[in-house]
Amino acid sequence: MTAAQRFFCAEAARERGDPMAGTAPRGLAWVLVEHRGGWPVNGFEGLELEPEAKTRVVEAAQAAGARILLVRRHGRRRHDEDPRRWAVLRHDGSGGGRQTWGTWRRDEDLAGIAAALDDPGETGRPPVVLVCAHAQHDPCCAVRGRPVAEALDERWPELVWECSHVGGDRFASNVVVVPDGVYYGGLDAPSSVATVAEHLAGRVGAAHLRGYTDLYPPQQAAVAAALGRFGPAGRHDWAVTGTARDGDRWWIRLTGLPPRPGLVEVELCSRAAPPHRLTCRGAAPSSARVYELTALRVL
Repeated sequence: MTAAQRFFCAEAARERGDPMAGTAPRGLAWVLVEHRGGWPVNGFEGLELEPEAKTRVVEAAQAAGARILLVRRHGRRRHDEDPRRWAVLRHDGSGGGRQTWGTWRRDEDLAGIAAALDDPGETGRPPVVLVCAHAQHDPCCAVRGRPVAEALDERWPELVWECSHVGGDRFASNVVVVPDGVYYGGLDAPSSVATVAEHLAGRVGAAHLRGYTDLYPPQQAAVAAALGRFGPAGRHDWAVTGTARDGDRWWIRLTGLPPRPGLVEVELCSRAAPPHRLTCRGAAPSSARVYELTALRVL
């Protein structure tokens, strides 16, 4: 296959105009493990680690409903003797969430992750900005993710990490801000800097928003619709207060903090999109669920 014939899922998704709103995976906790070598296609579980240490981390993360992501700093080389870092981050409904950080040199040191998953963690830390750049999982994540990671790393070197697969390859470049639990997609270097700058200033916009991870897909799409209508807002300025469904129609009620409307109802229609190849490596077509705005009413 020539370069001209090669399939890139992110290019195809842009050509189709795949909607991003409502595509963030649900989750309230993340485990980050720094690994400076190559990343296996299945991330942490594919690493050659001491079996007991790996099993302990995986089982503790599963029990806590946490997603394990491999991370590394973009382009920065560290000596092998430097300790690697790990972190447990939780979304708790507050602006900063909770975080616990540690270091590891030996596989056995990763046991600290299991203990941290039982610890409430600290508040008051700045969020972590993750850029999916997992080439072994999907080429688009690397081709589009690494320039974004470079641009963000130049601006916020202490906050930004490249990470393994976060989902939604066709929306590369994907950026996830944790523990805020906010997914952004379809980013390039300039738009990523603008989007993250807005996020860190307390303003989430609709243009690149995939969704909030504490909400279900139709609720995510409803919040995106409100942001699109009334403009950027803080992460918790819109709250879901009601959800109703009749077949493929959804009604989501949102309450807003001033100066936004106090109560709005978002009506959505959900449907299965036509089957397409949704990842570079997945040859079989599959159908994604999309949510289309049919009405937005101020009550």
